Formats: sequence, C-alpha cells, structure tokens
Amino acid sequence: MSTQPLVPTAPNTDLATIRSIFEAQQVQQWELRKSTAKGRIKKLNTLYKALLEHQEEVEAAIWNDFRKSKTETILSELGVVLAEIRFATKRLKSWMRPKAVGTPLSLFGASSEIWYEPKGVCLILAPWNFPFNLSFAPLVSAIAAGNCVIIKPSEYAVHSSALIRKLVEKCFDPREVAVVEGDAGVAQALLDLPFNHLFFTGSPSVGKLVQRAAAQHLASVTLELGGKSPVIVDETADLNQAASKIAWLKAMNAGQICIAPDYILVHESVKAALVEKIGQYWSQFFGKDAAARAASPDFCRLVNARHFQRIKGMLEDAKEKGATVAYGGNIDLLDNYVEPTLLLDAPKEAAVWQEEIFGPLLPIRSYTSLDAVVAEINAQPAPLALYIFSKKNKVVNRLLRDIRCGGATVNDCGPHFYNAELPFGGVNNSGIGNCHGYFGFLEFSNQRGIVRQSKVFPTTDLMLPPYGNQLSKWLLKGILRWF
Repeated sequence: MSTQPLVPTAPNTDLATIRSIFEAQQVQQWELRKSTAKGRIKKLNTLYKALLEHQEEVEAAIWNDFRKSKTETILSELGVVLAEIRFATKRLKSWMRPKAVGTPLSLFGASSEIWYEPKGVCLILAPWNFPFNLSFAPLVSAIAAGNCVIIKPSEYAVHSSALIRKLVEKCFDPREVAVVEGDAGVAQALLDLPFNHLFFTGSPSVGKLVQRAAAQHLASVTLELGGKSPVIVDETADLNQAASKIAWLKAMNAGQICIAPDYILVHESVKAALVEKIGQYWSQFFGKDAAARAASPDFCRLVNARHFQRIKGMLEDAKEKGATVAYGGNIDLLDNYVEPTLLLDAPKEAAVWQEEIFGPLLPIRSYTSLDAVVAEINAQPAPLALYIFSKKNKVVNRLLRDIRCGGATVNDCGPHFYNAELPFGGVNNSGIGNCHGYFGFLEFSNQRGIVRQSKVFPTTDLMLPPYGNQLSKWLLKGILRWF
C-alpha cells in the first residue's frame, strides 16, 4: 500500500527567475520566427528520444504520484505524446507552407495567401491528472508553430513535475522552452505577465480566472476544460460493448480524466442488465471481490488526500440523499483509494448530479423519452464529450445533431481524443479552442492573410476618388452584383 503527503507540493520558482526566463524568451521569440520546419522537427525529435530514454523514470514518477500501472501510463501518457510528435513531424512542412487562396474578381491580377506565423511567447498551465500528456502534447503544437514556451506543471503531481522539468532542461534552451514549478501563487505570477497565448487545461472555474487574466493583455487563450460528459444507452445497444467501454474509461486514472463518462442515461428496459454488466466488467478488470480490487495493480489512486475527501464527500452525500450503491463503494483514506462505484437512484440535487465528479463514482438513471434526454443534457452547460450506444442510425444522428458538446464517440468511449486528425476541445463551459495535430498547430499560430497586388495594373486604382464619374458608378454596380 502506497502513501503520500496530504498535499504534495513542488518547490516554488522565485519571481525574479520567472521574470528573467520570460524576458529572455521575449527576446528569443524573434529568432524562432525564422525557424524552419527542419529545425522545429529536430527539436521535436530530441524530445521524442528523451521520452523513450527516460521511459522508466516516467513510469516511476506516475507510479509515485498515482500508483498507476506501466501499461496505463503508456496508453494515457507516453503513447499519446509520442504519437503527437510522430504525427506533427511527418506533416509539419506542409502545415507551415503558405496556403494559396482565391482572390475576388474585383482584385483581378492580385494573388492571395495565408501565412502561419508563431504567436510568440506562450504559457502552458498543465493539470495534475495527466501531467506528461497534458504538458508535452500542447508543447509539441507550440514548438511546431515556432513559439517560445513556459510550462507550469501542477504542484500536486510532484514527482511528475520534477521529471518534466528535468526533461525540458535536457532537451531545450531555456530561452525557448522552460519549466516553472510552484503553487497557485506562482501560477498567478505567470498570469500577470503579458504572454501572447495561454493554454490551460483544468476546471471551468479556474479557466474563467485564466481567461480574465489573459484579457488584461488581450492574449489569446486555449481552454481545455471538462464538465459532466453523459453516456446515452438506448434499448438497441450492444450491452456488452457499452458496459465494457464505460467500465474501462470510467476506471482509467480512477476517473480523474476530463473525458470520463460522468453519468449514464439508459433506457429503462435495459437498465438492470447494463448495471449488472458494468459491475461484471469491473470485476473482470480489477478483481472478483473488494479486497482483490483494492490490491489490483491496474487501478490507480486519487492524486492526494484533499481530492480523496472531495470524492468521499460526494459518495456520502449521494447515500444520505437516498442513493443505492449497486457496485463498489469501498474507500481507504490511507491509500487515497475509492473503488469503482455505481450509484442508483441518486436524486438530482445530489452532488454527483450537480458537479463534475472527476473520480470513480458513476451515477445511472433510466429514461423513456429521447426528447427528455436531449432537453436534460442541453439544460446544463455543454459537456466536453458525449457517448452514444445504439444500433439505430436515426437515433444516433438525432442525438449528435440535437445535443451541444465538444466531441462525441458512438458505440465506444474516448477514441475521439486519440485521433490526431480530429480537433479536440470543448464548447463554452467545457472549453475554448482546439488541440491535437494540425488543429493544435493552428491554435499556436497566427493565420496571417496576405495579398500581393499586380505590378502592372492594380485594379484598386479604379476605386480612387473622385467617385462621381461614370466609371466609378459602373464599378460600384459591378461590385454589388457580380464581384
């Protein structure tokens, strides 16, 4: 059984050092603007090799912070970042190439194109739940776009934070990429600086603070937030498929994942069967009895005692308000352990229905009307993810069309996150902007429109004053009707 400090805290970087790093990057950004695809790819490959060389250290840091298995660390941390690097390096030349676009007839003779320029000095505020994934994946996009970057890892994943700093210091010139460790005070000191772009992953409540700070400098933001991501299971769904995928993603990282299923709305005719099957899969994954599940090497722990107390409070609140524990419910304060838990009949005023859970509790409720399901979900802030299990295309397409969300997966849970060809992000309360692949590159780039006017006969000469002559009248008529 592993133990850890109540609130593990990374050392604070002093304010003078923070300002020194920032000022050095402000100078260096102008050199990085000139960097080629070859140079950026070289930097990304340096990070790639370092992650592979230090794989065992990454696995150990994640184990010490979460007691997470090596396999899950590869699936949810290292594998994601390495795939992001491979995807970017294979395509970066084409992403950086100016894109020719059409030019209206009114500018006959001119040509138009889009250039992709780096935004400048960027701040990545990374969360604790996937410290390597959510520090380095946006870093890949920022480097691909040619930016300077300061990363501030979460102080709660203290072992991971220290290793992130070590890897960055090994791979990069601090004038280009640096790590600043520390608590909320350090984060605030960073937010007070005039960054060109801020990339934040975390809760909507903190996201609002980040956006407010960015507004002081008119900095652009990417906010990767969360929310209560629903699962809808209709009466035609393959229940084994639904139960196995729900059980898997909800248990990943002990539910401390922004795209985790937050609650289930299931057709009343298959509710009992789905509940039974989810429990069966959790038993298959982690152990047939409570003791075996607590000892499983494949189910990790909550990050610290404070988060454990939060989840414990939600569980107790649900039971006090009449919820039934259909599976699980066991906890261990000394180990920050909460068993995967299914909750039935929790009333809507219970915290598990009102707040994003971010832990291994899963409330489930039945429905009879899809209209009611759509209305209920859309009455809440738009979720980051939506999961639909159904064999009816008509039902699937209706739910995809009528429910607002950041992204969705049909007959599975989570794979939309892993496809770098897709934009990943939320909407409103669940996020602003996108990441991954080309969409991450765009997020850290300014898309600059350029027109090259004809040297022979600039058509705009015909639009110069005075406007009262016959030619001007003819041109205005043409602009309104044809150009």
